[in-house]
Amino acid sequence: MAHFSSSHDLCPLVKNILLLDSEGKRVAVKYFSDDWPTNSAKLAFEKSVFTKTLKTNARTEAEIAMFENNIVIYKFVQDLHFFVTGSDDDNELILASVLQGFFDAVALILRNNVDKNEALENLDLILLCIDEIVDGGMILETDASTIAGKVASHSIDAAAPLSEQTLTQALATAREHITRSLLT
Repeated sequence: MAHFSSSHDLCPLVKNILLLDSEGKRVAVKYFSDDWPTNSAKLAFEKSVFTKTLKTNARTEAEIAMFENNIVIYKFVQDLHFFVTGSDDDNELILASVLQGFFDAVALILRNNVDKNEALENLDLILLCIDEIVDGGMILETDASTIAGKVASHSIDAAAPLSEQTLTQALATAREHITRSLLT
């Protein structure tokens, strides 16, 4: 039987997922690595990455950069900047699929209205997205529809019109209305 030295050899680990605004300020961030032990170190990294990537044209496709012995994959949409960071020996394509899954899931959740105001109004759902994609640095899921579906199941909004709910959400809403009508 083969002996594996670490799980990192088998699966790349994500060091952080960052969602910054057009000024480099935090919208949603999550760190999975001890490379940045203090909050000030994290803020300094975010500012440095933002400054280095600001003049690039990452609006149509994701771009890649080496930064402080890390691979940073990034994409800009409207006034939001999406970043995924991994080790310098990680597979860029896997990190890029994490970024694309995160971006597409956010776009689904925000109904393609991907901007800072909408992101801040739905910050809880974006943070749930990050939790569904990566846990402790390990990649769990990269399919946007699966991620968005899991996030939506955590946040069933009974006040939403039935046409905007998934089948499960609609059935839960109907069950709630029937229960309420039987009790009154």
